[in-house]
Amino acid sequence: MGVPHRVALAHVTSYDFAMTMHRRVLASLPFLMLAVPAHAQGPEEHPLIVLPAEPPPPLVLELPPYPEFVPFIRVEKPRLAKQVRAMLDAAMQTDDSAAVAAVVKFAQQTQPYDKDEIRDLQRAYLDRRARELAAKTEAELARIRASGPLELWKGQIELGAFRSTGNTDNFGFTAAFNFNRKGIEWEHIVQARADYQEDRGVITREQYSASYQPRYTLNEGFFTYARTQYERDRIQGFEDRYTLSGGLGYRVLNGRTKTLSLEAGPAVRRINYVDEPNETTWSVLTSIDFDWKINPQLKLTQDASAYVGSDNNTFTSLTALESGLVKGLKAKLSYAIEHETSPPDGSLKTDTISRFSLVYGF
Repeated sequence: MGVPHRVALAHVTSYDFAMTMHRRVLASLPFLMLAVPAHAQGPEEHPLIVLPAEPPPPLVLELPPYPEFVPFIRVEKPRLAKQVRAMLDAAMQTDDSAAVAAVVKFAQQTQPYDKDEIRDLQRAYLDRRARELAAKTEAELARIRASGPLELWKGQIELGAFRSTGNTDNFGFTAAFNFNRKGIEWEHIVQARADYQEDRGVITREQYSASYQPRYTLNEGFFTYARTQYERDRIQGFEDRYTLSGGLGYRVLNGRTKTLSLEAGPAVRRINYVDEPNETTWSVLTSIDFDWKINPQLKLTQDASAYVGSDNNTFTSLTALESGLVKGLKAKLSYAIEHETSPPDGSLKTDTISRFSLVYGF
C-alpha cells in the first residue's frame, strides 16, 4: 500500500519542477535577446531568448462583489384614475344602492386593471350602509319601546264631495279620518266616515261608519286581528249594524312601495232594520288591503271585503288614487261599490259612490 503512494508523489514532484523551469525560461527570453550582439547574428540564425529570473506577477481582475440575492424594490400599486374615483365617491355619498351598483359596473368595464380597488370601494360602501341601517333600526326600536300609548300615531283627515247612484242620485258632502299606530308587534287602525246630503230639506243620504282593528304580528308574514265595526244607513234600510270579527291575516307584500295583506275569519253581525225585525247573523269575513306607492307623489289603494252568510251577503270595494299637492296635502279621487244580495224591501242591491276630496296627513 505504501509503494504506489511514493510513485505518485514522485511523479507529481517531477511535473511541478518541469513546469517551473519552463516558466523561468519563458520569463528570461527578453534579456537573452538583448545580450546577443547584432553582428553575431547570422542571416539564418534564430535569436536567443533570455528568460527573466523571476516570473511575472499573476493577473488579478478586480470585480465588484456578486450580490447574494436580487434586490427588491418596493413599488406602489397602480391607482384608480382621479376622474373615476371622483365619480364613484359622488355616487357612494347617496343612499341609492342600485345607482351605486350601476356606476360600479360601468367603472369595472372601463377600468379592468383596477377591478380590485373598485370592488374594495363598493364593499366599504355596503358595509357602511349596513352599519347605518342597523343603527337606525336600533334607534327606531328604542324609540318605539319608550313611547306612550298616545304617541306614534299617524293620521289623515279627509274633506270633500261625492256623487251617488242607486238608491239616490245626487251630490253630497263627505268627511273621514284614519288613524294608525304601528309598534314592534302591535298595530292599531281606527277609521270613520260620514256621507251626508239633503235635497230641499229632505235627507237623501245619511251614512255613517266607524271601525277599530288591532293586529298582532306573529312572524314576518302572519298576524292575528280583531275588528269591531258600526254602520248606519237608513236609505239602505237599517238603523244600526254592528259587526264583530277576528281571524288570521297574511302579508303577501311588505315592501317600501307595495303592501298587500289578506284576512279571513268568522264574523257575527247584529242588524237593526228600519221596517223589519232585528236579527243576528253569522258569516265569514274575507278582506284584502293593497297599497301601491307609484312614485313619491302618486299612490293607488284598493280595499275590499266580503261578508258571506246564510241569509245575506255584503260585498264592498273602495278604489282610490291620491296625488300630492303640497307638503302634507293631497288630492284624492275614489270610487266605492257596496252590494247586498238580500237588502230590505224597497232598497236596491247596489250602491256606488264617487268622491273627490282633499286629504291632510300628519
